[in-house]
Amino acid sequence: MRRPILFVCAVTAAAALLLPSIVEAATKHHPSSKTAAKSSAKKIVVKKPSSSRSAKAVSGKKSKLAARSHGIVAKQAIASARRHVHVSKAMADPSTLDHPGVQSSGVLVVNEQSGEVIYEKNADNVMPIASITKLMTAMVTLDAHLPLNELITISEDDADSLKNTHSRLTVGTTLTRAEVMLLALMSSENRAAAALSRTYPGGRDLFIRKMNEKANQLGMRSTRFFDSSGLTPSNVSTPRDLVQMVKAAHKYAEIHQFTTSSEYSFVSNITGRELVFRNTNPLVKEDDWQIGVSKTGFINEAGRCLVMQANIEDTPVVMILMDSNGKYTRIGDAARVRKWLENSPSAKLRAG
Repeated sequence: MRRPILFVCAVTAAAALLLPSIVEAATKHHPSSKTAAKSSAKKIVVKKPSSSRSAKAVSGKKSKLAARSHGIVAKQAIASARRHVHVSKAMADPSTLDHPGVQSSGVLVVNEQSGEVIYEKNADNVMPIASITKLMTAMVTLDAHLPLNELITISEDDADSLKNTHSRLTVGTTLTRAEVMLLALMSSENRAAAALSRTYPGGRDLFIRKMNEKANQLGMRSTRFFDSSGLTPSNVSTPRDLVQMVKAAHKYAEIHQFTTSSEYSFVSNITGRELVFRNTNPLVKEDDWQIGVSKTGFINEAGRCLVMQANIEDTPVVMILMDSNGKYTRIGDAARVRKWLENSPSAKLRAG
């Protein structure tokens, strides 16, 4: 029994030491094709009745005309209502000249250096943050200066009993702390995040307390943490608070490296098979994005979330996109913000 364990220890320890050099290069994606939706409104034409030779003929047609008139009025009312809806939707979608046109419910875009707010939308709304939590988990772990080459074994206590989410990290899998943190940040592995808090000196309760203390130190007044993974909707914050967390996370070299790595693979000590984990944010693979920090999140209560630090138009920007619908909406919103920053004079003026 000792040989496999010693072998895994040697492999995983070596992996931690060589981790910066083994993260694979990002692969290119073709830019998504753009589609334009065109709408047209149908005009309802009312024809006047022609003059009749006899009053009886005209009288006989009155009832038919009345019924037809009611029908036309009804159609006109429906058409008018539809046009009103189209106008309302057009007004609800901001102009790309003045606003990025994002669809996420809570948004904040800030110049990282100056702190200038470039764009905001419901920036002070308190909402669940899902796996965005894991940025704080990583910071608390790194602040403790724990050995990154120390081996951690995934246990039953790390399994999700709240939402029963699936994980490919089988109980008994042994990795270094560096690898566990990498998987928590890059591929948002919940068991990895749980293992980091469980193996913290003093245990999970102390770890959670340190998370809240760190939030308080960063001035995150509306933020509360109750677990290290973000599976509980009780982990809440605001876009304005999250800007502070992303800015703080950007100062950690390990968080920069791990959140922007495209994928990582290792041989499982349980099955002997190679497991490949990929980044949950496809933008890290794009050569034309200069991303310093990236983290996605999702639970039903939070919607789909994305926070990033990136250089856009030579400006270091922190981008918070919370509670978006649809699998790719948050990615689309990030692209819309970038396009707006690159092309809008008002955005460039605010970005400084």
